[in-house]
Amino acid sequence: MSKAPATGAESVRWNLSALYKGVGDPTIDADVTEWIDRAKAFHAAHKGKLAETLGQAIRDYSELSMLSGKTGAYLFLLTSVNTGDAAAKAKMAELDKATSQASAEYLEFFTLELVDLDDAVIAAQAAKDETVKKHLPWLKQVRLFKPHVLTEVVESALTKRSPFGAGSWSEFFDEVEADLRFAWKGEELSLTEILHLMTEDPDTTVRAAMLKALNDGLGGMFAKYSAQTLYMVAGSGEVEDKDRKYAHPMDSRNKSSQLPDAVVDALHKAVTEKAGPLAQRFYRLKAGILGKKVLAWSDRNAPMPFADTTVMPWTKAMDIVLSAYRSFSPTLAALVEQSAANGWIDAPAMKGRRGGAYNYSISLPGNLPISFTFLNYLGSGRDIMTVAHELGHGVHGLLAGEAQGTLMAHAPIALCETASVFGEMTTFNYLMSELDKSGDKTAKLALLMDKLNDITNTVVRQIGFSNFERRLHGWNPETESWGPVAKRSADEIDTLWQESLYPLYGQPDEVFSYEHTSHLWAYISHFHRPFYVYGYAFGELLTQSLYAARPRLGEKFEPLYLEMLRAGGTKDAKELLAPFGLDPTSATFWEEGIKVSMERLITEAETLTEELGLTT
Repeated sequence: MSKAPATGAESVRWNLSALYKGVGDPTIDADVTEWIDRAKAFHAAHKGKLAETLGQAIRDYSELSMLSGKTGAYLFLLTSVNTGDAAAKAKMAELDKATSQASAEYLEFFTLELVDLDDAVIAAQAAKDETVKKHLPWLKQVRLFKPHVLTEVVESALTKRSPFGAGSWSEFFDEVEADLRFAWKGEELSLTEILHLMTEDPDTTVRAAMLKALNDGLGGMFAKYSAQTLYMVAGSGEVEDKDRKYAHPMDSRNKSSQLPDAVVDALHKAVTEKAGPLAQRFYRLKAGILGKKVLAWSDRNAPMPFADTTVMPWTKAMDIVLSAYRSFSPTLAALVEQSAANGWIDAPAMKGRRGGAYNYSISLPGNLPISFTFLNYLGSGRDIMTVAHELGHGVHGLLAGEAQGTLMAHAPIALCETASVFGEMTTFNYLMSELDKSGDKTAKLALLMDKLNDITNTVVRQIGFSNFERRLHGWNPETESWGPVAKRSADEIDTLWQESLYPLYGQPDEVFSYEHTSHLWAYISHFHRPFYVYGYAFGELLTQSLYAARPRLGEKFEPLYLEMLRAGGTKDAKELLAPFGLDPTSATFWEEGIKVSMERLITEAETLTEELGLTT
């Protein structure tokens, strides 16, 4: 058995020389020294004077943000490709401690004084200073947190302690997870490898055995470690959130996402009531095609028996993604080509790397946007969609970085998934159009079923994660009660986890058997960034509704979409979607998003299945 088939991605490594030459590059220490000196100067120039110096303060703060972003990004990128890089980790810890101390001493006043400025003062400054005028959306977002800001002494103390807090547990979690190995037929597989092979293997018996190996490997010491990490994250979050007088544990995340609680609750409700039953309908269709009455959990992402499982070379995958992007927007395709040409992509799946995929966009000093994409490419159809997804983040970061600058480039988590999901849909529809030309209904059904796997995972699975998180953090949205975070054993979390599956996927043996699923919560790294996960479902359904508006808007759509990406973090969801005639605050928006995505594609898959005579 080949654990990691050659795809050509092995040679696709990023070039970080635009940042530094190596972990021993003296420029790193020089930049940190410069950052601390600038922070001191910032304090001297602006503390107590923002009513007069606001524009210059924002410019100076932007420069500080870009300089610290450069060093932080470089060391994070290094440890992503080698989680055992002791030199990089030591340098990261050293610099994190130094900058946290300096930030606490010299920069903590800035947010406190910003939230205390009178509206009239900000308006007066905006009237005479273009920087203030441009950054009004950023100032509005910062000032939204005024009720939750503590005293300068307390904020400074929290900042100094931040390198040693819950975040450090999360960082170590990534390292320990990267070292996990799972016994399989005399070999030791990484988490990325076993998840990939379990998804791609055509034999249901083999998939089930791999799931058992995965679940067994996550149990024991790793599950205990993961349980303690989650307790540290949730427990420390509870203490700070209550001290800051947040209404519930999701309050801070919702505010950061610029989303009212009612919209977030409506999303969860629509997914549970509408998407959950559709997911079960989809999985029953899959069970029928596979000739089964009840699916094993390892069948959830299984390929269709008639799917083409050829390993896709990296160059072919990039050709597909580029062709898809080009079919919609030459502007976006050019940005993807720029990412590849500049060495901003690191693609191979190798031991010692962190799992998953991500995009890391920053602005270098001088407001130069740069965007790095990290992958674990193994050549499956799902991997191609991951490439399209992460490069969608990349083009978003480049467009917004150029238009908005470092402080406003990043869209809130719930909105930053828009470009990535759009990239996936563009690639999916491009492939579907190619299959329409060939008339290959079997291949079209395989692609449809793969896409439904992805949408169901993004919408239903992520809301299931969110519901699990809510309980873990002591929040009951039905009663709006916030109980204390409990220290749970791994076994207790196992129970909580499995109970969170049933409302969305059905009771045991209705659709799934749920054997060997008890410890699967333990490897979900997103739980260490509380309430991050609902942003995926939000972004998927929002983007599906957006994509459905494309035929109605015709040639107007592309320029509107590019302007939406350029907006970065300057607009909330309602403002972003208004030009498209959509309103995410309406009562029916999420249900409509589910209809135009999941329900439409399931109906199409059911029709094709019947036409091909594949039902049992």
